[in-house]
Amino acid sequence: MGLFDFFKKKPAAPKVVVEVLYPQTWENGEAPVEPTVLAAEVLQPTPGEAVEIQVPSHIVAEDVAPVAEVVETVETETETETETAVTSETNLDEGLTKTRKTWSERWNAFMANFRSVDEDFFEELEETLIGADVGAQTALQLTDELRNEVKLQNAKSKADISRVIIDKLVEHYRSQGVNEDASMHFAPEGPTVILFVGVNGVGKTTTIGKMSARYKAEGKQVVLAAADTFRAGATQQLQAWGERNGIPVVAGAANADPASVVYDGVKTAIETNADILFVDTAGRLQNNVNLMQELAKMKRIITRELPNEPQEVLLALDATTGQNALQQARLFKDSTDVTGIVLTKLDGTAKGGIILPIRNELHLPVKWVGLGEQVGDLQPFDADDFAKSLFGSLLIGDDK
Repeated sequence: MGLFDFFKKKPAAPKVVVEVLYPQTWENGEAPVEPTVLAAEVLQPTPGEAVEIQVPSHIVAEDVAPVAEVVETVETETETETETAVTSETNLDEGLTKTRKTWSERWNAFMANFRSVDEDFFEELEETLIGADVGAQTALQLTDELRNEVKLQNAKSKADISRVIIDKLVEHYRSQGVNEDASMHFAPEGPTVILFVGVNGVGKTTTIGKMSARYKAEGKQVVLAAADTFRAGATQQLQAWGERNGIPVVAGAANADPASVVYDGVKTAIETNADILFVDTAGRLQNNVNLMQELAKMKRIITRELPNEPQEVLLALDATTGQNALQQARLFKDSTDVTGIVLTKLDGTAKGGIILPIRNELHLPVKWVGLGEQVGDLQPFDADDFAKSLFGSLLIGDDK
């Protein structure tokens, strides 16, 4: 069955435009060479419309599967109308199901081999932690701490060892880190500017749509600026969110200077006495010098009109990419004044452990997590609740 035969079987599907980059590579060549979806836009979701797909000609048949999966996801999201009011939220336990399952499986397999607390035990523990996406640096640090903690508490039985290690993991996840501030900051006067950065496909635009709907439901007056003028369909996607939520969107022509859109957005926010201006930015490779120059130019435009802005520069990361997300965070932190992380698609991955190295190694606060497709599924990150949800089932054990 060919690509288009696959979609002919869905006559009632909404119109979907999918933009794909293949292969996706970093300039340093470290990232895996896989098809990467840059955009999955829902345009005019009227029942009965056909599915329209934009796929570059060099995509071969065996590379189509990731595209089909994304379109399936977009269709599912469109079938359930997203409400402006934040009414239903995905339970954190539900959102962490895949990550918790992976943690439990790895942990049970590790403890099943328990014989004695020796050097082999700690080497295997370090490998288990690395496999759980906590990162090599954090895994090494945790293992060293646990060596001392196990000796200090004289833990010898399987239950005691398990309790000591899990308690230490919970402590790390609950820790706020060095000078970590996970709260959102707002200007005392005038509009607050929240700038979103991140590579294509991580969910920046969708996150802006959800967050703007949330703040509007709280009584804030919101404006959106579509400064991602280079990606096909990016402006239309943000405009669709604006229309859905009754929020004005400032946009420019395709390939227009992003800074000019930011300037118009700031002026509109000031003139309309808006409380918040969300700025969507381009997401080309984050080690691209031109991109960083564009972001710097945008900030200069903003601070010229509003000297104390932007209050927040939020980096959107896709949790499903695991260690690649950590690398993106490192590069953006080195190039821009990132104030916090939005970790998207947490419900669709077993790699939620990536939160720990982001906070522990980079000292960047995770401020929001995406746990589903609805507006209410974008939730403020709470380290204590996250740790309880992730390790709760492992805190109770018996010596078997």
